Amino acid sequence: MFTGLVEEIGILDRISRQGEAMVLGIKASAIMEDIKIGDSIAVNGVCLTATQIKDDGFTVDVTPQTYRHSNLALLKPGNLLNLERAMKANGRFGGHLVQGHADMTGTVRMITKERNAVLIDIAPDKPDLSVYIIPQGSVTVDGVSLTVAGTDGECFRVSIIPHTLGDTGLSGLKAGSIVNIECDIIGKYVHALLGRKAPVSADSSPKGISMDMLAANGFA
Repeated sequence: MFTGLVEEIGILDRISRQGEAMVLGIKASAIMEDIKIGDSIAVNGVCLTATQIKDDGFTVDVTPQTYRHSNLALLKPGNLLNLERAMKANGRFGGHLVQGHADMTGTVRMITKERNAVLIDIAPDKPDLSVYIIPQGSVTVDGVSLTVAGTDGECFRVSIIPHTLGDTGLSGLKAGSIVNIECDIIGKYVHALLGRKAPVSADSSPKGISMDMLAANGFA
């Protein structure tokens, strides 16, 4: 589990490809102090497992599933990567609950400035998942926890302060850039639970709220 607060901007050092499988060698420094083989690290918002550790970086495997559902397939040596170690149970929760499972990618449509903020409009590649992206809700873009400033049915907009822009790889985005998007996990669970039908008893009578049920329990 992550929080969407990027700890360090790493550099992609090398890529080994075999079809839709990849091995990434990533240079890093700040996060290297306590990571071990087997640790989870969010790379551009995608949860990956450290398979080798060196003094100046680490290696991760990318499976075909991740390759097909994230922007990692587009990476080239020298690219900047947002890195975050898994959160500690006793740590401060500064962002929001982030799993590191990209729901989809999106395309940056437009980048504009509004005083000290940078506004980025992003079009999700799976419009049906936009139900989870609501104004003032949380969304993760390339591993960065952001607040949705607005939506228009086709794109959603995030407003980014200078600190976040300068301390993450979002500063390198431009129109046409492909980003990883993870929707708010709480919204996904609520939507899934509300969409399920109530269980039916053996006598085929649905278990739901009715005047008889309210009266029987002292509410009417």
